[in-house]
Amino acid sequence: MLWTLVTFIFFTVMVAVISYVKTKGDDQTTTEGYFLAGRGLPGVVIAGSLLLTNLSAEQLVGTNGQTWSIGMSPLAFEVVAAVGLIALALFGAPRYLKSGITTIPELIGIRYDRSAKLWFSIAYIIMYLVIQIPVILYSGSLVFENIFNVSGLLGLTKFQAVVILCVIISFIGSIYAIFGGLKAVAVSDTVNGVGLLIGGLMIPFLAFHVLGKAAGGNGMFDGVRYLIDTYPEKLNSIAPIDALPPSVPWLTVITGLIFLEFQAWCTHQSFIQRVLAAENLKETQKGALYCAFLKIIGFMYLCLPGVIAYALFELQGDQVSLMDEAYPQLVAQIVPTPIMGFFAAVMFGAILSSFNSVLNSINTMFTMDIYKDFINPKASQEKLVKVGKNAGIIFAVLTTIVGPLVYFFPSGLKTFLDSLVSLIGMPVMVVVFGGFLFHYLPGKSARVVMIFHYITYGIYLIAFSNTFHYLYAVAVLVPIEFIYLYIANARNKKNGAPRWEQEDVKAVDLTPWKYRYVVSAIILVCIIAVYIAFSPLGIGA
Repeated sequence: MLWTLVTFIFFTVMVAVISYVKTKGDDQTTTEGYFLAGRGLPGVVIAGSLLLTNLSAEQLVGTNGQTWSIGMSPLAFEVVAAVGLIALALFGAPRYLKSGITTIPELIGIRYDRSAKLWFSIAYIIMYLVIQIPVILYSGSLVFENIFNVSGLLGLTKFQAVVILCVIISFIGSIYAIFGGLKAVAVSDTVNGVGLLIGGLMIPFLAFHVLGKAAGGNGMFDGVRYLIDTYPEKLNSIAPIDALPPSVPWLTVITGLIFLEFQAWCTHQSFIQRVLAAENLKETQKGALYCAFLKIIGFMYLCLPGVIAYALFELQGDQVSLMDEAYPQLVAQIVPTPIMGFFAAVMFGAILSSFNSVLNSINTMFTMDIYKDFINPKASQEKLVKVGKNAGIIFAVLTTIVGPLVYFFPSGLKTFLDSLVSLIGMPVMVVVFGGFLFHYLPGKSARVVMIFHYITYGIYLIAFSNTFHYLYAVAVLVPIEFIYLYIANARNKKNGAPRWEQEDVKAVDLTPWKYRYVVSAIILVCIIAVYIAFSPLGIGA
């Protein structure tokens, strides 16, 4: 345990030192320097930061818990994410950088009106404070409770240990987000991203080795054969059309899930802020498409370990009872003591990355979309940065209070998060995409979409969530909302409304990456290949 703790502290401190060195001397007295890293992020850093912002313990714990429970169909969330990143590179990024925006609600304000900007800012902040950050904190604390046995060491209940760990994660993450600004977050993301790829990809290989030994073989390859021969149904990613969460019905993969990925990767503020901080469009497109490849291979550490855990625990006769316990127990069992500290540090980095990225986004939206526009329009740059830091402290405290309460939601972290994010985040995608596609929309149309979605999707969550999959609800509601925008656009045009034209503010160079289409085509081929492999045509027979 001492060696694990020492190596954990060493790697964690190393990341902090690198982040400090790389950001020392940067001008953080302006909003662009503090919230957008001075618009100077290269493609590699954008890719690493996008990946780590998306990937945290709720993904590692939640998605692997889902595959432990129902097999490989949840890999759709990882593989289809690449489609969302292609849309970001080819459609979203050129338009966002052209407007020189700081936040997605700011864009909504430009395209629609100030009222829509305020509404969507508040909705996003609530989503982050009440849903996303608390789940990140709780899932992270769950992992460290299993690795370090905090409750046993301190003589506490599991819930008390979760509370303590949530406070620690929140405190350290806040240092990056509040005092380091976006660049410190992005640099630490990149370093942790390398560690996560090494540590995360290490898990399935170690798990296969242990499974092979447990099955009476000699190691990893025997473990692979045992899993394929004994549990082929677990390796099938094609779920029935009427499957319920956490399964992903095959029809939703090409309907509702596509919309969900567009929302996540093209309009989610904590992701888009990395895009807005790019030094130019070329680097943005490189970063998004590099990240797409990383998401495609993500099933190896986000999905496969859960299936291996099921097979291993069945052999050992110590099957867990809750899906969110499968991955932490697997890690505690298979990772050798000499490298457990490194893996724990990598996990900690992923948790911190998601936490401080989302917290930084909340600070940005509150400061730039609410305080600057509605409270103190004449505030200086220094005043805005100060307000952002103070708001970050308040938001960190609030989310730390809410985080441990996720302990009382037994339905599974990933399902809980995805279904609620669809409630708040999906209207943002509709009005952003619709705003670019239709040029005569009235300002009120954004608010109509928001209200309609909240009411109808809220009714679904209350009355029908146990009847059909939430991705079907998304697949139905989003086209209806686009149809409404089409009708509102046509009516406004007929009434003589002026055409909206996007202004180029010359924030960065908009020359695109010349290989963007070739790389996008290769990514689509890789997506198809993964699906064929994990289907009845491949090892899922």
